[in-house]
Amino acid sequence: MRIALVCPYSLTLPGGVQGQVLGLARALRARGHEVRVLGPSDGPPPDAGVTPLGKSVPFASNGSIASIAPDLPCAIRTIRSLRNESFDVVHVHEPLVPGPCLTSTLMKTAPLIGTFHAAGANTAYRWAAPVLRWVANRLDMRCAVSDDARSLAESHLAGTYEMVFNGIEVGRFSGASPWPSDGRTILFVGRHEQRKGLAVLLEAAAFLSPDVRLWIAGEGPETARLSDLHRQDHRIEWLGRIDDIELAQRLRGSDVFCAPSLHGESFGVVLLEAMAAGVPIVASDLDGYRRVARPDREGVLVAPGDAKALAAALGDVLDHPDLAATLVAAGHERAATFSMDALAGRYIELYAALLGRR
Repeated sequence: MRIALVCPYSLTLPGGVQGQVLGLARALRARGHEVRVLGPSDGPPPDAGVTPLGKSVPFASNGSIASIAPDLPCAIRTIRSLRNESFDVVHVHEPLVPGPCLTSTLMKTAPLIGTFHAAGANTAYRWAAPVLRWVANRLDMRCAVSDDARSLAESHLAGTYEMVFNGIEVGRFSGASPWPSDGRTILFVGRHEQRKGLAVLLEAAAFLSPDVRLWIAGEGPETARLSDLHRQDHRIEWLGRIDDIELAQRLRGSDVFCAPSLHGESFGVVLLEAMAAGVPIVASDLDGYRRVARPDREGVLVAPGDAKALAAALGDVLDHPDLAATLVAAGHERAATFSMDALAGRYIELYAALLGRR
């Protein structure tokens, strides 16, 4: 099959949806399919088979910042690519986001499948539901990556949704060389914004042993304030934005991966990446995380926003190697069930069913 994967967010910036699109494209190509990834790009394309559609602009959404390209030149490039390349299937991720995804949904040059990722509250759905419902009806098939994502879409857009959970490239994380560390190390990866809970982790650090180090990857609107507030704590290393290779190496080199998010997590892909890398997990007890890391099986989950509980859980995992080893062993098994290759196989089945229906 000749498949288009359309991404709403800048492919050169880190993000869950971007990672899913690029990883799925690689897995589909490995199975012999021709795949093009269409999306905004703020630099050189990050992978082979990418058609850059223009630069992005930051846009506030769901308590975070999304880098989208809602301008007319991007729409024209999207239309040109869809018309020129004669795709058998067009697979749009977040099909209602302004930019190439909304354009692809409205144009509909081939059988159209849409995957919904967002969970939690969505202002656009609430205020523009009748219009968005009409646009969503142009999709020939709808998928959701989690129960929360399906619930959000169903409540505003109606329709039926295939459950297709996110995937990870297991070998990329399990085979990485560990990043050297000077001692017991906790890794945080994410955008530095309120909903990701970085401030809670940094507060929890005050209750941890002096020999524990923190690697803080990413950046965002809270970076300057938090780094200044904790500038006297020399256990904290601010890494800035890291690429996928370094992410895998940092995961392999850390002793605990911490995901202290407060809300808005649809599916814990980063938890699966940590499992594949063989690092134990301490995370907030959110529905999106609980479906990936089951409590006291693949991860230790604590109440969101509780710094003392977070510190106690981190200390338990660091101080008890048997507990850490149990979490790692269960995590390896769990990660294997969410492989990107398995996800590609599932989508191929859906593409074939869609084409057969047409």
